[in-house]
Amino acid sequence: MAEKTINALGREAAYQLANVTKTPPQYGALTPKWLARVLEFKGLEAGVYRVNRVVEGDTPLDALCSQDPGKVNIPQGYIEYETKPREYRLSSISTIINVDTKVQDVYSSPYDQTREQIALAVESLKERQESQLVNSDDYGLLKNVADSQRIQARYGSPMPDDLDELLSKVWKEPSFFLAHPRAIAAFERECTRRGVPPVAVNDAGGVFIAWRGVPIIPTDKLFVDGLKNPGSKTGKTNILLVRTGEAKRGVIGLYQAGVPNEQSRGLSARFRGIDDNGVASYLLSVYCSAAILADDALAVLEDVEVGDYYDYTRDPV
Repeated sequence: MAEKTINALGREAAYQLANVTKTPPQYGALTPKWLARVLEFKGLEAGVYRVNRVVEGDTPLDALCSQDPGKVNIPQGYIEYETKPREYRLSSISTIINVDTKVQDVYSSPYDQTREQIALAVESLKERQESQLVNSDDYGLLKNVADSQRIQARYGSPMPDDLDELLSKVWKEPSFFLAHPRAIAAFERECTRRGVPPVAVNDAGGVFIAWRGVPIIPTDKLFVDGLKNPGSKTGKTNILLVRTGEAKRGVIGLYQAGVPNEQSRGLSARFRGIDDNGVASYLLSVYCSAAILADDALAVLEDVEVGDYYDYTRDPV
């Protein structure tokens, strides 16, 4: 009997005519940017925020407490203010996106090329904004912690006792801890070792572990040995504890309100024109800063080791 030959359309040939499903561009470096969600922000009118403070002693003003109905001398005085208060000025983070109009005209189905380029650039600027909120020499939280609010990890690894010590520094309505994911993992290992696993809480649309009811927010902007993603299993970082809110005399983020062509809070995208080669140009800018309204609104646990691990004895099978 002769063999029967089967002739059928092959997969590779059929693929050439298929309308495949495509996704928008995937940007692996994007993070949830939780800090921008949990930090209270205030819009400015002229790009300047002045923090007026009282010159404080044990009490801001002497007062008399007495039940004597006779003649008494009531203390007199006034509450003194700092004569040179700090002013926070917005800084700008900018970039320029160029898109060839021929590419836009021919290749914008199903995804608008210009819109996708601008969307990716916006996310990149927001990543840089969050990094500056933490690390800027001018207004970054890490660089502006008061000396009295800095403590060292007792044994290197972040212990429950260390976070309790942070809470003693920011005890007036603390809002959240801020830590690198590796530092959070190190803290969880220490809690597991002591049999006190932290609970989980819901906040700002996410689920986080918490210590003493205060959520621990992850961010890779608190670097480990100066890196977002260190290759080594060991390394040192910092953990911040923050009270946020203007009404609470806490830490607040600042942005310019009502910027032209606003894409999101304090971020604008402006069309700069098309050059002789048909390249369209867009300027993207975000204006941001942060203000610490009181020294006790922020504290830091320094030199936190993230590379300590433990071996546990397995139960016999």
